[in-house]
Amino acid sequence: MIDTSASEMAPRDVLAGAEELESVAGRYVFISTVNAYRGWPDEPLTESSQVLDGPADADADYGRLPANWDGPDWYYGRQKAGAERASALAFGEARASILRPGVILGPGEYVGRLPWWLRRAEKGGVILAPGDPRKAIQPVDVRDVAEFALDRAASSAGGAFNVTAPIGHATMSDLLTACLEATGQDSRLVWAPDDVLLEHGVRQWTELPLWRTHAGVWNIDSTGAQAAGLRCRPLAETVADTWEWLEAGGMPVEHPRWAEHGISTTKEAEILARVCG
Repeated sequence: MIDTSASEMAPRDVLAGAEELESVAGRYVFISTVNAYRGWPDEPLTESSQVLDGPADADADYGRLPANWDGPDWYYGRQKAGAERASALAFGEARASILRPGVILGPGEYVGRLPWWLRRAEKGGVILAPGDPRKAIQPVDVRDVAEFALDRAASSAGGAFNVTAPIGHATMSDLLTACLEATGQDSRLVWAPDDVLLEHGVRQWTELPLWRTHAGVWNIDSTGAQAAGLRCRPLAETVADTWEWLEAGGMPVEHPRWAEHGISTTKEAEILARVCG
């Protein structure tokens, strides 16, 4: 059993489903997230990092934050951590595999991060690029996650795995350069330092997708998954294949997060004017 459907299900619902399947399925592979860690995205992570509280039988209200809360938003992570415990409780740790991806990109993406950058590259001109071009990033191709999930389903061992590209696999410059190459545009990237973007109130993670200043966001140890067989294709291949999918009329499933991504042309121009002097 490979469970990719529990992104909006309470742990107790995951538990109920896993208990029903336990007698007819040999293994349970649960697709979780690095959000299940208490330290995400502020701290470097390994598989031994502390996982958030979240009981296996929690309902959908568990972990909701008060209206005036200004700390970390742990609700989603608590729900996923509870669902992890539910799958392990039903199947036992030896028969349950927990996969914790970070950012997943590739053809079919419904979140809208890579598609936004590709469409921005398609427009051409001077493009605002965020932060340090040498910043290491760790997005993983959806097809590589799928292959690893199948491998874990066929394995005789359980365990929890961080499913990200290796640290140093690619940089932000690699990503945006690949977008320009895929779209065939003769554009120019202008890199704005983090402090300038913060000064202009650019929303991290969304207005300029995949840009975030938190220390742990791209510092996730996935050597355990790599030792267990995770193979990550070059990021340029993911970008090119996503562009091919978009140009062929590919449409993602509808999801509200798509609309969250992207900076306005006015705001981009204001920051470019500041950077270019």
